[in-house]
Amino acid sequence: MSEQVETAKILSPKRNTSVATTVNQLAEEQLAHFGIDPQTEYGKCLFEAAAHLYQAQIDISNLWQVTSKTLANLDRKDKIAYFNAKKFLSFQIAKVLDTLQNPFRATFQSLQQQTGSQVAKTHYPLFDNTTALFSATPVVVRTATYVYACTEWVDDAFQGKEATHQIYSRLLNPTNISLANAIVEMEAGPYAGDYLAWNFNSGMAAIDAMLSNVLGHGDVLIVSRNVYGGVYQLLHDYFARKNRMDIQIEWFDGYDAETFETFMKEVKLKHAQRLQGHDLHVYIESPCNPHGYVLDVAGICKIAHQDNHVVMLDSTLATPVLHQPLQRSDKRERPDYVVHSYTKDICGSGATTAGVVIAETWRMFQAKGQCVNDYDWSRTMFWDVYYIKGAFLDSEKAFDVLTGMKTLEQRILAKSINTQVLSEFFNSHPEINVHCHSIADNHNAAIKNNQMRHGWPCALFTLDMEKSGLERDTFVRFFDALEPAFSHQVSIGQNNTIILCPALTSHSEMGEAEQKEAGIYLTTMRVATGTENIKELIAHFINVVRLHIDPVSPGFSDKFMTPEAVDELYLTVSSKFCQQHYASTAPLTQLLSGRFDDSANSVVA
Repeated sequence: MSEQVETAKILSPKRNTSVATTVNQLAEEQLAHFGIDPQTEYGKCLFEAAAHLYQAQIDISNLWQVTSKTLANLDRKDKIAYFNAKKFLSFQIAKVLDTLQNPFRATFQSLQQQTGSQVAKTHYPLFDNTTALFSATPVVVRTATYVYACTEWVDDAFQGKEATHQIYSRLLNPTNISLANAIVEMEAGPYAGDYLAWNFNSGMAAIDAMLSNVLGHGDVLIVSRNVYGGVYQLLHDYFARKNRMDIQIEWFDGYDAETFETFMKEVKLKHAQRLQGHDLHVYIESPCNPHGYVLDVAGICKIAHQDNHVVMLDSTLATPVLHQPLQRSDKRERPDYVVHSYTKDICGSGATTAGVVIAETWRMFQAKGQCVNDYDWSRTMFWDVYYIKGAFLDSEKAFDVLTGMKTLEQRILAKSINTQVLSEFFNSHPEINVHCHSIADNHNAAIKNNQMRHGWPCALFTLDMEKSGLERDTFVRFFDALEPAFSHQVSIGQNNTIILCPALTSHSEMGEAEQKEAGIYLTTMRVATGTENIKELIAHFINVVRLHIDPVSPGFSDKFMTPEAVDELYLTVSSKFCQQHYASTAPLTQLLSGRFDDSANSVVA
């Protein structure tokens, strides 16, 4: 009984100082704490209610333990029964809170009379949000701060020991937490229980927080060559500066694990003296911006982890639909951190900027005083960065991202089809260089096929017209005329297809030599494929070529594949990708039983 009482003490206003050994003593302590006479009619009713709540806490805790022990071995029909029974239990608890609203409000209103100038007394909102529990979508919680229960509870909250009691929306917000739970489940799948996410106000804020948390002054950082221009600027203009973090950056030009292993050995030899007192870390982006090339993430992680180097992965362009690096069965093949810019495909609307960092829980949060895996609580991302920097994600943006996630899989399917068709169409022209792993003979195709779900391409690639010898004025007039079919916008991941010249926009921070090293030229065009009718976009592209390029390069437009070939290509690719997508769902026999082996698709009962 004493162990059960310890479980019940979490509800006590004296949870840390209680001397009670029974449920009744907990109820007596509670009445005494608030100055309630247990012999009065009110006191007797309150005592009974409090005792029942303490017992309910014990029962719910036991229910959770039983669920944890039995869930994996249940048939699906039993899981359905479990779910609906607990769903109704939640409604019952909410109904109890709802019933408490009226007497609670009446007592508050009776505390003072509204006289003179004091006619605008605000209401007390504690239970006004109870009905939100019945909302079919996550509730947008628009508040800066929260009412706290009692001194010991808020003290625990500030110590990080009260996860469900928010103090300040800059730290925790229910809508924000809903999004964090959703992205962890999507990204980590069967290992979701081991991971935690923190949401930020932009993708760059998330990346800055991750780097700030991991890097120490003077460390060495291996970075994949093709990273987002904003990340290049952050690393080059802040972290690498001697008067800032003095990070030694080494740019990795390859994509496969073997090349990375050789490069890492060279870096260690080159900076042997510096590494005697500093650490080496790895930051990779896959697929990378602007070419969309995929790295052998699993292989690179395994090599880096042989010497305990931390690996950070920007997986924005893949989304959890195309690549699930945290679901590798061999933990050595998983990156230590995964970052996403929600702004792109995960949200998909183009109306919200947001970002997230995902990592194992012990790296992200520990209560003050804890130390897990020789990793002190003060080093966790929450206390080291999130708690003090304030780049949190507000509830409205969190809601936007949660809404967008509902259609993510369908949008990625459409974009992958369009990317395959559009890239093959461009590649049919002998004077256009297409840099896309969807092309069978592309140097990155094999890694893409190995790493990405179904071998689908990500919806970002580049092409250039360096072979055509176009004058700058001709190219600019051609490029400007690609609107409105190809939108001239900077941010990617929306439903419309976007095209830009990286040399003049997203990667303009780089010098000419650095751009050349990254394969970026004046005529390089970055294409972020949308979900539109891809044949309409192709028709527009051909007509713009006829308008601006054919007059200076006669017959240029005739060198593309024929319209009939485009029609056939579209049907072939669509059929193939849809077959892969729908055939990958779990067999009905497994869905009926609810039992899945590690190789089967995850299904939430």
